[in-house]
Amino acid sequence: QVQLVESGGGLVQAGGSQRLSCAASRRIFGLYTMGWHRQAPGKQRDMVAVITGGGKTNYGDDVAGRFTISRDSAKNTVYLQMNSLKPEDTAVYYCYVHVIGTREDYWGQGTQVTVSS
Repeated sequence: QVQLVESGGGLVQAGGSQRLSCAASRRIFGLYTMGWHRQAPGKQRDMVAVITGGGKTNYGDDVAGRFTISRDSAKNTVYLQMNSLKPEDTAVYYCYVHVIGTREDYWGQGTQVTVSS
């Protein structure tokens, strides 16, 4: 079993920046993608960003150009650099890992990001 531990959430003013980190508790075997989703109160959980082992990235329309995802596979860690934050970015952010070719999906416990106007 893999546990994902997120850090870096908190309160930030609109226009500011914040960096989230997510570390896996152990090495993950096989090919896997890492990413972030977010869920605002009363809304569904949406994809924010994903990154493959080869470094290919994909972003949700709402964050493209403002957020950057990166990973350090040697440390089993994924990062989310968030710039030009808006109040509508306020949500609980969840990191996840999907092992390609399996049904193995792991989720973090979530970290709250609050952007004040």
